[in-house]
Amino acid sequence: MHTSDRAEHPTDAPVANAQQHAGLAGVAVAAIGVVYGDIGTSPLYTLKEVFNGPHAVPVTPANVYGILSLVFWALMLVVSAKYVVFITRADNRGEGGIMALTSLALRVVPEGRKAWVLSSLGVFGAALFYGDGMITPAISVLSAVEGLEVATPAFAPYVLPIALVVLVGLFMMQRHGTHKVGAIFGPVMVCWFLLLAVLGISGIRLHPEILGALNPAWALGFLAENPLLGWLGLGAVVLAITGGEALYADMGHFGRRPIKLAWFTVVFPSLYLNYLGQGALILDHPDNVRNPFYLLVPDELVYPMVGMATLATIIASQAVISGAYSLTRQAMQLGYAPRMRTIFTSAREMGQIYVPGINWMLLGAVIALVVGFRSSSALASAYGIAVTMTMMIDTVLAFVVVRALWGWGPLKAGLFLVVFLAVDFAFFSATTVKILAGGWFPLLIGALIFTFLTTWKRGRAMLNNRIRTDTIPLDLFIQSMFTSPPPRVEGTAVFLTTWLDTVPRALLHNILHNKVLHERIVLLKVHTADVSHVPEKDRIELEEVDYGFYRLRLTFGFMDDPDIPAELARCATHGLAFATMETSFFLGRETIVRRVGSGMARWRERLFIVMFRNAGSAADYFHLPPNRVVELGTQVEL
Repeated sequence: MHTSDRAEHPTDAPVANAQQHAGLAGVAVAAIGVVYGDIGTSPLYTLKEVFNGPHAVPVTPANVYGILSLVFWALMLVVSAKYVVFITRADNRGEGGIMALTSLALRVVPEGRKAWVLSSLGVFGAALFYGDGMITPAISVLSAVEGLEVATPAFAPYVLPIALVVLVGLFMMQRHGTHKVGAIFGPVMVCWFLLLAVLGISGIRLHPEILGALNPAWALGFLAENPLLGWLGLGAVVLAITGGEALYADMGHFGRRPIKLAWFTVVFPSLYLNYLGQGALILDHPDNVRNPFYLLVPDELVYPMVGMATLATIIASQAVISGAYSLTRQAMQLGYAPRMRTIFTSAREMGQIYVPGINWMLLGAVIALVVGFRSSSALASAYGIAVTMTMMIDTVLAFVVVRALWGWGPLKAGLFLVVFLAVDFAFFSATTVKILAGGWFPLLIGALIFTFLTTWKRGRAMLNNRIRTDTIPLDLFIQSMFTSPPPRVEGTAVFLTTWLDTVPRALLHNILHNKVLHERIVLLKVHTADVSHVPEKDRIELEEVDYGFYRLRLTFGFMDDPDIPAELARCATHGLAFATMETSFFLGRETIVRRVGSGMARWRERLFIVMFRNAGSAADYFHLPPNRVVELGTQVEL
């Protein structure tokens, strides 16, 4: 509609606003299905672990009120204030997550030790996500299926096999993509949160005075009267906020406003109503602590509720699994991981991918966790430490962003750091007592993956430096071609290279062995920017040099699909048209030879060589047509 038309029909403005709000509500519903699945299943096990875990809090009215107050203020401070209000504003061109936050922080920090520390923190936080991604499906599905034991103890022997079948089925379906079932995630999770609220209200009716737990005096009184018990209790209370960091990681899919709307209107109220209902049920009869969530459910509805809870935990697990795929892709793009086979499962949604290697690694770890720990209570001992460490890292990186990028004053930024870091550290310190009981697992996984990521990054940098020292400047090479020109053959040769000012080794080997040059030689560098997406109009930089040589630079964001043929097709508008059947792609295939005194520990050097040999094909990664690719091998000393 034209501007003049709007002026003549002022009643259209409310209609447009209504449509905008309807669109926002629709995205908010979708966000509920993906973003809040993890934290949405926390009521299944949080209060049960508080009053039954290895450091169980005695069931007294004052303790119940104190724990419920701690849960409320944990949700308020960590999830609502820190993530929803503050950190979601620190987006990298709309993209969230710890890698995006790290890129933002490094943008305002000069190269040096501080940049190295921040980068290492970000990579370690990303590595911890994989440990969390292994525990979340295991504890969520187990806690849902354990509801069968509430219905009848006869089901106890079948809980573990049923959970394993559900989990194996979940990972087996990943190769088909989530776009076919993704449409139902939002409505199902909305129903789940409404059920949480209804069950909570039914429990609150037993003891309406439980609403007084919102008063922070109960939390402070509990911690003051029982300092050691209160501190240990925080290790179980933290289960109520696990998954809170996911809303920032998934922000790029939905945007800040829908995530904020969904949290404050549906998710937060439903979650806390359920916690209050469970608390009232425990006050009514202390024996209900054995499984307060399922004991809130009427007897005749236990089986349907087990089915609904299982579906909700599958959706929660799906979000974590998809997050592991996305994080792996970001790591590949940013040079922290070798290329892996990546399958795009949707023609419309670029972010929907499947990484087989990561999928089977996660499945193996999840099966090992379920078989090894055998119950959600045992798994709860391993849960929380990775999440709280990630939350602390988020706080530190966010402080750098608000101080340097947003221009906050030292007092305001310092207050942000002190308040949120104190809360994060309180939860983290409480989870450290879980290390021997299972908390070592996510830490071990995080340490291993951190080692892999940093080894690859350092090894690639050393390898590139070594290759760089043996290259010939492009200008000198072109001048020599005028003096003694080799024969030219029809067609275009594209040489992938790291540097546009030097001659690729593959080009030198081609001349050495074939003794010809193509009519057109294109030196192609693929660059990954520190932003999530690069608009198509900004991706191509083309320069004609001389003697039929061209320099071409393609820039992608770390969430973009590096499809080289698609970008070459667009080069026609820049003055260089490519015919697929007349274009050959030349890739260098290096074989690494160990060298004494390389500057890297021997074990790490061996690890890098193994990773390098098993890296995925560049041709597959960049979508190059297989019948147009030529690989030329060379040996490089590391």
